[in-house]
Amino acid sequence: MADRVHPFNSVPASPEDRTTPSHSFGSGGSSPTPTFYPPGTYVIKIPKDQVYRVPPPENAVKYNQNARSNKPRCRCFCWFIGILFTLIILLGIAAGVFYLVFRPKAIDYSIESFAITGLNLTSPSSAASISPKVNVTVRANNPNGKIGIRYEKDSSAEIFFNDVELCNGVLPAFYQPSNNVTVLKVALKGYEIKLKDSDRTALVEEENKQKVPFTVKLRVPVKIKLGILETWKITVKVKCDVTVDKLTTQAKIESKHCNYRVNIFGK
Repeated sequence: MADRVHPFNSVPASPEDRTTPSHSFGSGGSSPTPTFYPPGTYVIKIPKDQVYRVPPPENAVKYNQNARSNKPRCRCFCWFIGILFTLIILLGIAAGVFYLVFRPKAIDYSIESFAITGLNLTSPSSAASISPKVNVTVRANNPNGKIGIRYEKDSSAEIFFNDVELCNGVLPAFYQPSNNVTVLKVALKGYEIKLKDSDRTALVEEENKQKVPFTVKLRVPVKIKLGILETWKITVKVKCDVTVDKLTTQAKIESKHCNYRVNIFGK
């Protein structure tokens, strides 16, 4: 009895899945070795001009490693940008609320009087040292309805002529409430100031014209009081250009102009 051959798959293979050996006729011919494919196998033939190079497997490993290493950086950078953007928005909102609630106005500073002693310009040039004293009256106007100003210690006041410091002093420490005008009397002194001949000559000439220019510089650390809150120390720098008619205690101010700037983070 002949042996029964069992197929690999219960589904019969199609004629294309099997290769029938071909026979060559002629002398010396030999039959090629037939190729058999298991059932369910498909053979796809692609032209050589459409076959592309497949990258090696290690490239995929490197790509995955780089992608994983870049994700934390991208995530941290996105978080930083988001937090920074949020802070900018919050600061803008806080500034808007502050302006609407407190309606801040600029503080007004001015020089009201200028009394001078000790500027003896009749001495010979060889004894050109002077010890001037100047009493200056400073007017500070706080027009804000809800903002107070606390003037701290370690302030300074200086008077210059042609960039030469003649005398200096300090301002008193005090608190200025809202809607308040405070007049400060500041005494400034200089000791053994030696003037150059050119500066001495210029002072004499300006007094003869009854227009002697001086520069008054004030540096005051302050704290701004907003209701029950109070800021850190903020430095206010005031510069006033003052012109007087003579160098005596009866000096009259001919012109004056003051401006100031605020440094909220330093001196």
